[in-house]
Amino acid sequence: MVEEVNRWGYGGGEGGCDGICGGGAGDRGSSGGREGVGGGGREKEKEYDGGEREKKKKNEEEGVQMRNSLSPETKKPDEHSEVLQLSESSSSWKMDSSSGDSTPVEASTDIRNHRTLLHKKKGRVRCNYCAREICNYSRLKKHLGGIRGNVSPCVEVPEDIKVQMEKDSLPTLSGKRKHGVVMEYSGSEQKDEMLQVLHNPKKKNKVKNKEEAENDSSRQTQRCIGRFFIENGIDFSSANSSTFKNMVHALVGSGSTELKAPSCDDLKGWILEEELKATQEHVQEVVCSWGSTGCSILLDGWTDKSGRNMINFVVDSPQGPIFWKSADVSDSIGDVDAMISLISGVIDEVGVQNVVQIVTYTTAGSMEAVGKQMTEKYKSIFWTVCASHCIGLMLEKIGMLGTERVLSKAKAIAKFIYSHETVLNLMRKHTGGVDLVSSSRIRSAMPFLILETIKSQKKNLRNMFASPEWKDSTLASTADGRMVSGMVTREPSFWTEAEMLLKASVPLIRALHLLNGEDDRPQLGYIYETMGQVKEQIKKNHQGRKSKYQPLWTVIDGIWDDQLHSPIHAAGYYLNPGLFYFEDFCADSEVKTGFLCCIVRILEDKREQDLIATQFKEYKMLGGTFGCGDAIDLRARLAPAKWWSLYGVDCPELQRFAIRILSQTCTGALRYGLKRSLTEELHTKGRNFIEQKRLTELTFVHHNLRLQNLPASNSGNTDIFLEPIDPMDEWIAGMEEKAAKQIGNV
Repeated sequence: MVEEVNRWGYGGGEGGCDGICGGGAGDRGSSGGREGVGGGGREKEKEYDGGEREKKKKNEEEGVQMRNSLSPETKKPDEHSEVLQLSESSSSWKMDSSSGDSTPVEASTDIRNHRTLLHKKKGRVRCNYCAREICNYSRLKKHLGGIRGNVSPCVEVPEDIKVQMEKDSLPTLSGKRKHGVVMEYSGSEQKDEMLQVLHNPKKKNKVKNKEEAENDSSRQTQRCIGRFFIENGIDFSSANSSTFKNMVHALVGSGSTELKAPSCDDLKGWILEEELKATQEHVQEVVCSWGSTGCSILLDGWTDKSGRNMINFVVDSPQGPIFWKSADVSDSIGDVDAMISLISGVIDEVGVQNVVQIVTYTTAGSMEAVGKQMTEKYKSIFWTVCASHCIGLMLEKIGMLGTERVLSKAKAIAKFIYSHETVLNLMRKHTGGVDLVSSSRIRSAMPFLILETIKSQKKNLRNMFASPEWKDSTLASTADGRMVSGMVTREPSFWTEAEMLLKASVPLIRALHLLNGEDDRPQLGYIYETMGQVKEQIKKNHQGRKSKYQPLWTVIDGIWDDQLHSPIHAAGYYLNPGLFYFEDFCADSEVKTGFLCCIVRILEDKREQDLIATQFKEYKMLGGTFGCGDAIDLRARLAPAKWWSLYGVDCPELQRFAIRILSQTCTGALRYGLKRSLTEELHTKGRNFIEQKRLTELTFVHHNLRLQNLPASNSGNTDIFLEPIDPMDEWIAGMEEKAAKQIGNV
């Protein structure tokens, strides 16, 4: 039996944006460098309705208009045509139907000047600066003004427009303020004002309006505090502590009596209710994008300290990841039918027409059998394994190729240094504050990360063990001290073996960085190129000596063939313009077969399959808009799906197909680092119905706030190497208490 929790019963389904909507019908070659990869961010791709041919001309004009807006300085205005100009003073767009003269303009306060209308009846618009689709004008104004809550802020909007939109969105508050909080009048001033109110009805209304504004400001401040509690998983009972109340009063100022710190009842009552509504609205907005871009269901599974097996379900798309639900699958481990039933239920809720792939976290146990049966049940949905998990397996196997000894020595060095506070401080003094121990959500990568750091600090570590401070210490004469200092200063074989192992592991570690945060754009279109580069770099590191690199290639190819590779990866490689048009593009039989497999599985209509084949020739031969100047210049700079949304308008069926493929990720939910303890608590029995309902809502809001605020908290990236260090990790366990606290705070 599977115990699962889903806070809200929104399902997928077809339709527009009225409520939660679905939509939409249902030997690798090594490649060159990834020039131009970077920047970007999650962008909402333009939706093109291939079924409405009569709108083709209109969509082409919109595509040209957006291309002009991407690089206005490259467009030469026609003497008699309308041109878009970028204001020198305000960086805002102005439509000028005169000659091409550029004149500074004030930032337009008309919201219509900052959007492209997509659906007149439903009021759906696209932001002119970041191309994000918004459900209505009110949210667009908040989006441009950088006001968080129901919509994420625009990162491309000019500053003056942002300030104006923020001003228009927020209520005008009267009265005195201090630290952003409305202050009350006191003493005779307040008494005089109250006397005026008694004799002046207009003054009474004015004071009433002021009080309402002050109350609204106070509630908004309390919501901000509540959001902090929820997002960071802080126990609501902490709000009753005197230290919390003192902290709030210290921040606001002792002279203010207006702000009342939220109580525990406020946090779990009206504040949680308001945040739940805001979160559901955010989720609704994301769901509305799935009809054009599709989405991936990511499985995040683990075993807790009690031995229970848990799974979080995250739905990922260019519009952003959202937490969908969680389940305790302890009773279903090994039960293929139960797991299929659980995952099928999630697919039905999300909308089968929206799901492009399911990304699992492992192939262990029965998950491989589950994947095969799910693929048979849902022909159009691909079952893939998290690329980060597979690279971790590669590192694990490479670490067993006669190199276990060097990893054991590196572990001994790290453990000794971090077990003694005096040695730890001495090491940091010589390394300039650089720590040897770093953590990773990919457990198998951690030993290689530490070995790489030790190798990079070789000179500093040798200087440390040769320093008078070390020689005069009591630890220098201990057996462990002599052994570790000897490895570092008098054992050349350790450094030689470390260098040999790093020649194989560093390219794989770099691939993990690339797939999990170094580049914002969805990585499915790059996984072929990335793994090809890994193999070529390993070969280069071994000076092309086949006896050295071939065993490593065998490990990589084995995991690629058995677990990582999927036809959808081949299709992504074929449809990525940043790779397809270059000379080193390698379309071998595996790539071609995978691409054709995707067409047949995703598109059941034979007529549509034929259209894709015909339109692919246009793509290959640079026909139509594929061959225009901007399309060529921006191949490697734009995210592949974004490129197709702009320049694939002549081939609508292929455009839609490409966008849905290239909008997907190739890594799992592990990269988002969801706090698992809250999910574990949620599935602990013994609560009454009301408390269980509240915790379900809290978990839903908490996870989605974390996911929604990822760009703000991590510069747009999610890096698996930013995991806090666990002082109880086996690499540093056994250290003295002070050193343990010190490393825990690094």
